[in-house]
Amino acid sequence: MNLHFNIDYHTSFGEELVLNIISSVSDGGHEAIPYRMGTLDGMRWTCEIGNVVKSGEYLDYYYSLVRGDQVLRREWTLETHRLEFAAQKAKNYTVYDHWTDIPDNAYLYSSAFTDTINRRERLRPSKHSFARTVRLKVRAPQLRRNERLAVLGDDAALGNWSVLNAVSMVEHNYNEWLLDIDASLLSSSRFEMKFVVLDEDVDVTPVWELGSNRVIDLPEMEDGDIVVYELPEARFDLYDVKCAGTLVPVFSLRSESSFGVGDFGDLRKMVDWVARTGQRLLQILPINDTTITHTWTDSYPYSCISIFALHPQYADLTALPPIKDEAVREEMEQLRAELNALPQIDYERVNNAKNRYLHVIFEQEGKAVLTSAGFKQFFSEAKSWLVPYAQYSLLRDKYGTADFSQWPDHNTWDEADRASLTSARNKAYKEVSFYYYVQYVLNCQMAAVHEYARERGVILKGDIPIGVNRYGCDVWQEPRYFHLDGQAGAPPDDFSANGQNWGFPTYNWEEMLADNCAWWVRRFSNMSKYFDAYRIDHVLGFFRIWEIPIDSVHGLLGQFSPSLAMTVSEIEAYGLPFREQEFLTPFINDHVLDEVFKEHAQEVRECYVEPAGDGFYRMRPDFDTQRKVEKAFEGKTDEVSVMLRDGLYALISDVLFIRDHRDATKFHPRIAVQHDFIYEALTEQEKFVFNRLYDDYYYRRNNQFWYREAMNKLPRLVDATRMLVCAEDLGMVPDCVPWVMNELKILSLELQSMPKDPTVTFGHLSRNPYRSVCTISSHDMPTLRQWWDEKPERTQEYYNTMLYRGGEAPHPLPGWLARDIISRHLTSPSMLCVISIQDWLAIDERLRLADANAERINIPANPRHYWRYRMHLTIEQLMKDDKFNENLSDLISQSGR
Repeated sequence: MNLHFNIDYHTSFGEELVLNIISSVSDGGHEAIPYRMGTLDGMRWTCEIGNVVKSGEYLDYYYSLVRGDQVLRREWTLETHRLEFAAQKAKNYTVYDHWTDIPDNAYLYSSAFTDTINRRERLRPSKHSFARTVRLKVRAPQLRRNERLAVLGDDAALGNWSVLNAVSMVEHNYNEWLLDIDASLLSSSRFEMKFVVLDEDVDVTPVWELGSNRVIDLPEMEDGDIVVYELPEARFDLYDVKCAGTLVPVFSLRSESSFGVGDFGDLRKMVDWVARTGQRLLQILPINDTTITHTWTDSYPYSCISIFALHPQYADLTALPPIKDEAVREEMEQLRAELNALPQIDYERVNNAKNRYLHVIFEQEGKAVLTSAGFKQFFSEAKSWLVPYAQYSLLRDKYGTADFSQWPDHNTWDEADRASLTSARNKAYKEVSFYYYVQYVLNCQMAAVHEYARERGVILKGDIPIGVNRYGCDVWQEPRYFHLDGQAGAPPDDFSANGQNWGFPTYNWEEMLADNCAWWVRRFSNMSKYFDAYRIDHVLGFFRIWEIPIDSVHGLLGQFSPSLAMTVSEIEAYGLPFREQEFLTPFINDHVLDEVFKEHAQEVRECYVEPAGDGFYRMRPDFDTQRKVEKAFEGKTDEVSVMLRDGLYALISDVLFIRDHRDATKFHPRIAVQHDFIYEALTEQEKFVFNRLYDDYYYRRNNQFWYREAMNKLPRLVDATRMLVCAEDLGMVPDCVPWVMNELKILSLELQSMPKDPTVTFGHLSRNPYRSVCTISSHDMPTLRQWWDEKPERTQEYYNTMLYRGGEAPHPLPGWLARDIISRHLTSPSMLCVISIQDWLAIDERLRLADANAERINIPANPRHYWRYRMHLTIEQLMKDDKFNENLSDLISQSGR
């Protein structure tokens, strides 16, 4: 069998096209065999591969552009070309392809659409024995779940333009349709044709392809020849799909059978409610294991200890065999009822109880499960992360700390340690096997919910945190991927005036890129087992992360990493003489101390600072970092102590420039320093010059650099799976962010209360791009009802200028007005409109929680916030409330979602 590939591509001198035939596929990647192509005119490139032995039913491949050994660009590899070997008598395949870049409608190729919204059965083309074959191949991503593609043309073999005789095609790949035509039945070597969309309901009018007829001129063909035409995408006059959805953390779900916290069984029930109300998406927060201390501080879902392991608290215990010991079973049921009746989650009691329950079931059922075929397959696929996770969990509990720097060195482990690890590797040690068992149960349950959601036409959308816990299994196992001398966070914003310090280690991107982002690809690939869409938490971190020194508490002393720090000569070129000692040392004098500490200023002079000469002070060595101050005031919660601690934090951060963390000869202007005393001490001319330098640095200097940084990382991750990619792109957003997101077709996040247009107070919903997620509030924000009462003046402006209502805004927010606000969001152009469960309930004053403040999930300014919000209604109650559900259904259907 001979293969002849043809593609038109205009190249420049020194450039060549390469045909890459995929030889093997693994999670998130593939291996390809390259074939150099030739050309006579720099436009038509060809490649002939002779004596090919078929090793499968089809061949996948893609093209790339190279200069020498350098790959300049390649095609979109998420959906490669596919050559089917259905023609049994074919000896020579002649293929006419066209170059495929990532299309504007790339979202239609995501599993959110192909496997959920527009779910259709894909088939292999039927085997045939035509002597000569003409194959038509085209992509038609707009087709809905109940539609199929057909061909009509001016030949009897193509139906003679009669819809009743339309020739049906086969969807052999995602959104790609194929038809093999017996060339002997064609009356001419030239024919005209169009594609047409047919509905399963024969009474529905067919939809004809837009534009002029397509014309095919066949070459001379001999027996054994098959000519394959890959035609440009079919375009139809079909409207874009818009979906409504709900945001709710799994832990916040409440059902009549849950164990004091939402679980994967509750998630399945929530899928039913979402589907019943006409919604098409259910978004949750991260579900990975966060167990570090076994206390409530582990409730923070964005601080995972493993990017693979799921949190044991989400196990649906009702899906497991019942406990055989009647006394234990009754005791656990009584405890379940007690914990499930609590208004909020008692994280420690719930996790201790569920952990005990799982141990009982493991003792009872574990041996049989661990010898099952299902577990063996799971273990073979998950071994690379499961064994280290189990070892880590065992050592964490053995030594009573997750700080592995305090664990004995491997070379000094005692015999018990060595026996534990040896047994773990043999999968025989009982305690380690327990972790295997729990993760197997969680994997099976979550995968089952995912498949169930697909069947119901509901997209499950997950959340990928930007960071990992610095004491977690991932850092313990692969420390080379992390910078442990820094902390990830965010610069000051509306959520926190001092910035946010998440405490995560920052990534060593040099190591990660050297490994082709394999760590990230594995992470995304594993997530695709459970989700068809995902939210990239803090996508700005892939451009640059806000890196805070390890000895800082607040985020003000951070700097963007990587970034183009400034040399002294660059700073002085703006007209600002660089006085290093003055600009890098905390600005402390008597005026500052009196202003910050008032009547306690003298105490600060005597205890915390010391004279530095010329009327200035410096911090005493015992208090010269924020971490030292934090430790000195640990446990002191009285008003004066908190004031002193926060004041000392402010003194330490009162500098004009910060030395670069990795190059001591370069500097960064300190973020938001215009509010501090050292800035006020500058002359008016120096302020003017500094502000110009500051604006250039933060808003212009790094744009191209950050664009290249993101394009080195994000394309590999976006192409790693077929999940729909959404991003949280809020905060201090550089201009290059929308460049990258548009190029990679990533959905943006649009909030009317946080517009991306700096010239307006509130965003105009009608201006939302289609490729976006529209929402009212997130887990980090006040709910709609809270926001309404937070700042009355802002609310009044919104009421008059955005809702176009006269008079005084009512307080608290009435249900009819909450409904109006949600309705306006639903009618926005955004592809997805995701409303939190609290905001959905706000429209019904019968159902919503009386205390709006009890609905808040997180307060970003508080790094030790207790994540314990739980729905006050059960899912069963929601399902039974016809009035509320019909209200939601009407809102959604009237908005065209």
